[in-house]
Amino acid sequence: MQFAVIQRILGMLLTLFSITLFPPIVIAWWTQDGAIFAFGMALLITITAGLALWLPVRRVKKELRLRDGFVVVVLFWAGLGLTGAVPLMLSDNPHISFTDAVFESLSALTTTGATVMTGIDALPLSILFYRQELQWLGGMGIIVLAVAILPLLGIGGMQLYRAETPGPVKDSKLTPRITETAKALWYIYLALTISCALLYWLAGMSFFDAVTHSFSTISAGGFSTHDLSIGYFDNKIIDAIAVVFMLMAGINFTLHFLVWRNMSLKPYLYDTEFKAYISILFVVSVICCSYLIYQDVYDDPITAITHGIVQTISIATTTGFTTATYQSWPTFLPVLLIFISFLGASAGSTGGGLKVIRVVLLFKQGMREIKRLIHPNAIIHIKLGDRPVQESIINAVWGFFASYVAVFAIMMLLLMATGLDQVTSFSAIAACMNNLGPGLGDVSAHFGDINDVAKWILAIAMLLGRLEIFTLLVLLTPAFWRK
Repeated sequence: MQFAVIQRILGMLLTLFSITLFPPIVIAWWTQDGAIFAFGMALLITITAGLALWLPVRRVKKELRLRDGFVVVVLFWAGLGLTGAVPLMLSDNPHISFTDAVFESLSALTTTGATVMTGIDALPLSILFYRQELQWLGGMGIIVLAVAILPLLGIGGMQLYRAETPGPVKDSKLTPRITETAKALWYIYLALTISCALLYWLAGMSFFDAVTHSFSTISAGGFSTHDLSIGYFDNKIIDAIAVVFMLMAGINFTLHFLVWRNMSLKPYLYDTEFKAYISILFVVSVICCSYLIYQDVYDDPITAITHGIVQTISIATTTGFTTATYQSWPTFLPVLLIFISFLGASAGSTGGGLKVIRVVLLFKQGMREIKRLIHPNAIIHIKLGDRPVQESIINAVWGFFASYVAVFAIMMLLLMATGLDQVTSFSAIAACMNNLGPGLGDVSAHFGDINDVAKWILAIAMLLGRLEIFTLLVLLTPAFWRK
C-alpha cells in the first residue's frame, strides 16, 4: 500500500473541494443571512486539512495502484462527507448536531436526498444553495466515478457494457484518456444542467429556485429549497420539465455522449438497457395512474395522471422529488414505488439502485436456468443485443446481487435493533442504499426524528449504495491488506 500516494491525492482533492465553498460565501455576504462565519470557518478548516495532507508528500510521483485506488475512492467520499458537514454544524440556522450534519452532507454528496431538516423554506439562502451544490457536485463525481474510474479498478456497472454492442463507448472509457473522458462527461452534465435551469425559469420558478432545482434534478439528488419539494410550485409545466430531465439523468451518460457526437438517436434505440429502462417506467406509470383513477384518490383524472407519472419517474430514477404524499396512496402503490427504486436507473447515470442492466442480466439468467431444466444438455448463451455475455460478467452480477441482499438484510436488522419498526427500517435502508431519499413509516417526511445510531447506519448505507458495495466491502477483507 502506497500511503504517501494516497495521502497526496486526498490532500489535492480536499484542497480543490474547498473552492466549492466560495459561492455560498458570496451569497451569505450578499444577502447578509448570518451564515458567512460558518462558511468562512469551513473554508479555513478544509484548506488547512488539504494542505496538511498534501505538503509533506507533494514531491511523491509514484503511480496509483489498484489497491490504492480503492482506498482513495472510499476515503475521499467519506472525507467529503465529514468536511461538507462543517458549515451545517457551525451555522446558527439550522442549528444541528454533528451526526445530523454528517448525515445531511453525505446524503447530498451521494445524491440520496434523505434530509434531517424541517423548516427548509426558512433556511438562509446560502445554506439552501450549499445543499443543492453538494448534490450537483456529487452527481458529477458519480458519473466520473462510474464511467472513468471504477471500471479501471475492475468494478462497477459500466463493466457490463464491455459485453454489449461494439464501439468506443461500450468500454471503460469514452475517450483514450481519463481526463478527456471526464471533460466530455462534464460538458454533457453542464449542458443538461443549464438547459434544465433555463426551462424551470421560463416555466415560472425564480432564478434561484431554477438553478438550485436544476442541480438536484440532473444529479438525481432530490433536495429542494422548499419543504413541499417540487410540489411547492403546483405547476404542471414544471412537473413535465422535471420528468423529462429526471429521465435524462437516469440514462447512461455514455449514450448521451454518443448521441451528441453522432448527432443521431440510434444509440438510444439500439441499447438494451435503455429499452428496458423506458419499458419499466412506462409499465409502472400506467399501473400507478390507472389505480389512482380507479380509487378516486384525486378529484380529476389529469391530477391523478400527473402525480402518478411524476412520482413513478422520480422514485424509479432515485431522484426523490415529491409532488404528493405517495406514502398515503392506497394499498400496494407505496410499496410498488419503493420496490422500483431497487431497479434504479442505468449504469453510468446519476441514479442509484441495482442498475437496470444488472436486473436485465439477472432476468436473462433466470430464464436460462428454467430452459436448462427442460434441456439439461443444451448450451444456452445470454446475449445483450446480438452479442453473448461472458460468464464472468454473469457471475459478477450474481455476486453483486447476493452481496446487496446480504448487506441489506444485516443493516435492516441493525436498524430494528435500534428500536425502529419493520416498515421504517425496511424503507429507510431501501431509501439510503438505493440513494432514493424519502421512505415510509417514521421516515416518510424526514429522517430527523430517528435515533443517532440509526442515522450512522444509514449514512454507511448511503456510501455502500453509491460506491457499488464492493468498493467499500473489499477494504474489510484481510486479503486486501496482505502484501
